[in-house]
Amino acid sequence: MVSATKTIGPLHLEDLEPHRFEDLVRQLVYDFRPWRMLEATGRAGSDDGFDARGYEIVGGAIALPDDDDDGDESTLAEPDRLWLIQCKREKTIGPTKLVGYLDAIPEEEVQNLHGVVFAAACDFSKTSRDQFRVKARDLGMAEAHIWGRAEIEDQLFQPKNDHLLFAYFGVSLVARRRSAKTELRARLAMKRKAKKLEGFRPVLVRDASDDRYPWLDENEDLSRLVRGRWKVMRVDSCGHDGVRLVGRRHFAFLDDDGEHWDMIEWVNDADLSHEDPWSKEPENHHRTRNAAMKLWDRLPEQNRAWAEVRGVLPYENILDIDFDGDDLFHEAHLFTTPFEDNRPPTRSYWYTEVKGMNQFAPSASMTDSLRVEKFPRECPDLSEDEPRLPVED
Repeated sequence: MVSATKTIGPLHLEDLEPHRFEDLVRQLVYDFRPWRMLEATGRAGSDDGFDARGYEIVGGAIALPDDDDDGDESTLAEPDRLWLIQCKREKTIGPTKLVGYLDAIPEEEVQNLHGVVFAAACDFSKTSRDQFRVKARDLGMAEAHIWGRAEIEDQLFQPKNDHLLFAYFGVSLVARRRSAKTELRARLAMKRKAKKLEGFRPVLVRDASDDRYPWLDENEDLSRLVRGRWKVMRVDSCGHDGVRLVGRRHFAFLDDDGEHWDMIEWVNDADLSHEDPWSKEPENHHRTRNAAMKLWDRLPEQNRAWAEVRGVLPYENILDIDFDGDDLFHEAHLFTTPFEDNRPPTRSYWYTEVKGMNQFAPSASMTDSLRVEKFPRECPDLSEDEPRLPVED
């Protein structure tokens, strides 16, 4: 069974209100350079092409000769570098339009610019990027950066910007990782608890949301699990995928070759109606089981086997386990998520196996093409003291 992988779709940057998109870009720019000041000029309405303006602190100093005769030099801090940050929420911007945004910057502002960051909610072609940098260089800018959709998403998916990803898009990768860790711990804790139930023990699998317990619906025309969503089952083992519950168990034959098999399908030895306070034991259950055992006992010991069908209850579908039971059912209660289609929330697949009686015996899959006729397909006449096998040895 392949589990679906949860992924995050493209972020809809174009759906942000214009000023919110400017705010997002400006907050991403904070880590771009060491700023003395970062101004949100676009919010004032008259921005001269500046949605944000930044003054970059430049390291180092300029040495100036001192007026004194001793030859010492004084220093003067290098002036801050002026940056222009422009933000566009458009879905497409071609090369001509992109270059046009640089042409629209007032000439007196261009003369003082060190660099520009152009951020947009779209992707840019190589031609657009190349022409943008050429134009910026022609205008005398030392640096020119384009942040398209991909660059903005890359920054938002970095752990340091997870707070922005959540604030603007309601997604938190950090929270998801914490949630995954919490879920894993809960799953492992439930697995450790469930291991105590191994050993073919009967348990009561209960839909925790069914508040009718322990009283069944009065309408006896309904199926048993519709009347009350709880069921007595047997725990076989705990596997990688959940608690293995025995759904059916039949007296079986396994050939010496370890492949051919048969089973007595008219007796389900996993039936726990004798231990289930809410179920009636099938009519003649003991007599039919005795008849099946007589047939089974006549097999050579090395050919006696069990045919089992096991369902899997995922650990994550078990809410808790009450090992003490109650006054109606004294064994453990497994409280689960809601039953699906009035059946326990087990996985969609089943394990089937024909297994010999000892731990070293072979096992076979219940493949129809390998089934032989070793037992009668219907329950024999119960008046017979010795029911017969179809093929006498």
